[in-house]
Amino acid sequence: MTMPDDIKAHNRQLIEEFRKTGTAPGGRQLLLLTTTGRRTGQQRTTPMMYIPDGDRLLVIASNAGAPAHPDWYLNLVADPKVTVEVAGETYEATAIPLPSPERDQTFATITAAYPFFADHQAAITRTIPVVALERH
Repeated sequence: MTMPDDIKAHNRQLIEEFRKTGTAPGGRQLLLLTTTGRRTGQQRTTPMMYIPDGDRLLVIASNAGAPAHPDWYLNLVADPKVTVEVAGETYEATAIPLPSPERDQTFATITAAYPFFADHQAAITRTIPVVALERH
C-alpha cells in the first residue's frame, strides 16, 4: 500500500467523500474515528480500516509501520470516549486497547487475512495495538 505524499489532505478528502456518500472508495471497510486531542482538547477525525468482531469493531494502530504510535491512538489512550461513523450511522463508543494475550491472538487472525499488517509489525520494534470500539 502506497501512502499519499500529503496524508492530511488525502484524509480530509476521504472524510468529506465518506460523509457525503456514506461509503468508502472501492468498497473498503472504512470508518471515521473521532477522538479528543490529548493536548488541544479538540475533536480529531481519522479515516481507517476496521474489522468487524461480533458486536464491536476492531482498528489497528499500525501507523503504516511507522516507529511511533499514531496520534489517534495516543488520543484514545488519554480519553477512550470516541465517536464512530460507519455504514451510514454515527454512535458513541469506548475504545479499549486489547491486552495480551487477546491482542496477540487477534493480531494473528488479522494478519492471516491482511498480511500487510504483519509487514508493518516486522518493520518496527513497538507492538502494534489492536483496539476494540465498543458501542454504548
